[in-house]
Amino acid sequence: MRATLRWAHSDLRTHRGEALFITLATAGIVASLLLATALFGYATNPWQRVFTQAHGAHVWIHTAASTDAGRLARLDGVASVAGPYRTESATVAARGTRASVELRGTPRLPSVSRPLLTAGHWLDPAEPDGVVLESSLARALLAEPGDTLTLPGTARSLTVEGIADSAEPRYSPGEQPGLVWALPSAVRAPGGQVTGLRLADPSDTDYAVQRAVTVLGAGAVGEVSTWQQARAEAQGENRLLGQVLALFGIGALVAAGFAVHGAIGTRIRGHLRDISVLKAIGFTPGQVVRIFLLQHLAYAVLGAVAAAALTEGLGGRVPGRIGDAVAVWQGLPGHSVALVAVSVGAVLLIGLTTGLAAWRAGRVPPVPVPRPSAAAGGRLTGLARQALGLRLPAALVLGCHKAFAGRGRSLAAVARLTLPLLLIVVALSAWTTIDRFHSSPGQVGLPTALTVRSDGGMSDGGVRAVLAADSRVADAYPGVEMAALVPGQTGTIALRGLGTRDRPYPYTLAEGRTAHGPDEAVAGQGLLDLLHVRVGDWVRMTVGDQPQILHIVGRSIEPQNAGRVVTTSLDTLRDNDPRVAPAFYQLRLRPGADPQRVADALAAAGRGHLDVHAVPNPVDGLSPLRAVVTGLIAVLALIGLVELLTTIGGSVREGERDVLALRAIGMSPRQITAITVTATSCTALAAALAGTALGLPLAHRLIDAQGGSSGIGAGIARSPSPGLLLLLGASAVLGAAALSALPAARAARRRLADTLSAVA
Repeated sequence: MRATLRWAHSDLRTHRGEALFITLATAGIVASLLLATALFGYATNPWQRVFTQAHGAHVWIHTAASTDAGRLARLDGVASVAGPYRTESATVAARGTRASVELRGTPRLPSVSRPLLTAGHWLDPAEPDGVVLESSLARALLAEPGDTLTLPGTARSLTVEGIADSAEPRYSPGEQPGLVWALPSAVRAPGGQVTGLRLADPSDTDYAVQRAVTVLGAGAVGEVSTWQQARAEAQGENRLLGQVLALFGIGALVAAGFAVHGAIGTRIRGHLRDISVLKAIGFTPGQVVRIFLLQHLAYAVLGAVAAAALTEGLGGRVPGRIGDAVAVWQGLPGHSVALVAVSVGAVLLIGLTTGLAAWRAGRVPPVPVPRPSAAAGGRLTGLARQALGLRLPAALVLGCHKAFAGRGRSLAAVARLTLPLLLIVVALSAWTTIDRFHSSPGQVGLPTALTVRSDGGMSDGGVRAVLAADSRVADAYPGVEMAALVPGQTGTIALRGLGTRDRPYPYTLAEGRTAHGPDEAVAGQGLLDLLHVRVGDWVRMTVGDQPQILHIVGRSIEPQNAGRVVTTSLDTLRDNDPRVAPAFYQLRLRPGADPQRVADALAAAGRGHLDVHAVPNPVDGLSPLRAVVTGLIAVLALIGLVELLTTIGGSVREGERDVLALRAIGMSPRQITAITVTATSCTALAAALAGTALGLPLAHRLIDAQGGSSGIGAGIARSPSPGLLLLLGASAVLGAAALSALPAARAARRRLADTLSAVA
């Protein structure tokens, strides 16, 4: 055992840099996987905890105020009911911020879908204008218990009594109104009512919705939301961050395993005589295997323990969503098991690849086998001889020949270096796609920057006049959005009328064409998947008592409402119902205009009657992804560095036998050094080209697959700029050349006796 430890210690001193890089790469990989686990837990458990503790409703149905919603309690499969509660749509303001809300008349604290108070207290009959805000709405308004909310355009005001968590869909400007619980007396102009159904079997949600619509009548149902939609919306960006970390973490783990496998294989070829001596003095094949296995397992364990310790100790202090996710994850029941399982799994995978490489060391015979005088494939190819005949530099020609002479080993080295470079290209593609949402939102389904709504105190003509007076507004597209029942009456989708036939809305199309004629529309990927239709099909939906039949002529990139949106022109909706009027305007600004300043100016010009807010960008919540991608690129670069060091070491050792011959034909040490540097650079160049060629289509497939699963649809992926890809390839090649220069120079200047010893 002492001899084993001494040999391992000697090998560690010889390869300290490689050991450090393997340890750091393992730490980065394990940290990525742990953060991915934390984000997955954070994405699911908070909403599930609120839903369970609140005894949440599985279905919420908005109906007309005159509808007898009490019949829903008698449906098969309905265990209990929340409501019906009268509702009123309103706009509230606090500290200069406006929000569209739904006032829900709640006479007492519900037993089904009970709000979980986080601050303040529940409604008090002694305070008829007191309200309780849903927590996401309270954060948007920066409201706290005791604050006063005003209702623009009226003399009314509401007092915040409490803030509560709810498992219902969160507030989203322009998409989902905020939830405000109030006493029935505070709901002065009810426009409908809402009823929550808690089911005995949540898997029967679609059937329960269908039965409810049948009992009430399609004309009485305004909107339906389910617990699956609320859960998917709550998971949102957190789940995406977890998927990115998990994908790259697993990919980096595989790349690290291959890098370790290649490093051990190269080291075994360089220590064949040492291993033979060890066997000659009594070492068994198992002991030789254990030397390499335990050595690299120690590196992996050290990296995994460091990553686990850092994640546990400092993960919760990271600002933003990642820190919040780690803090919540540490309080979950399965936290300790996941921490150990991820760390041990990473160590075992590295141990497996190490064991496969170390097994070759155990097969080395105790009597050294003389090396062949020339490596297989070492004879110059016809192309190399022609290059020499053209008087190209001999060092360049021989270096390129050396890089690809041993085809098996050369291809293996290129493949191992290609994997981390491929993953870096995918990471850069993700970064570029996110940047495109910010720099060119019109190309990814966000052609407009602002949405303007009137509170009813200003006529439609007055709104248009205010918009036309601002020179920074390039176009104002009238629009309306309404909930429509899908065929089968199992849920509702968003039916939008945007623009007119004379001034069509500038859709971002990924498939098909723009809607021009009557009854033509474009749809998001989420809607196509929900209805199981394709571009070119006709779809039928119901808006109130009115059926609406539309011809889907294109698929638009739709980042809102999970892609469950069908959009046509306002004229098409008016053809079916002349009473349809614009409910809002989507504004496209002139280049260089600041959306925030334009919004402030329009709100001031509207004298308190206009609600102006920015169109939500789906990547606004993905700002932590930039730091994640940066960290992943650093980890992958470390893995690539390990592989480069392995390639350089193998090239230098295999070149020792050629030094005497090269000197004999008159080559200088500088030329001999250039051969090794060129060989290493060619390997890096081949890996960079392969990584780019394979990484770009893979990145497009992965990003578009994620877009399709989220409802946005394929067509959002963007490739890094040619300059960035060129910089990546140049960095790999120049880094390989710089790293190989010193060891190659030392080998070229070795004494004659040392060279003869190496060849022997």
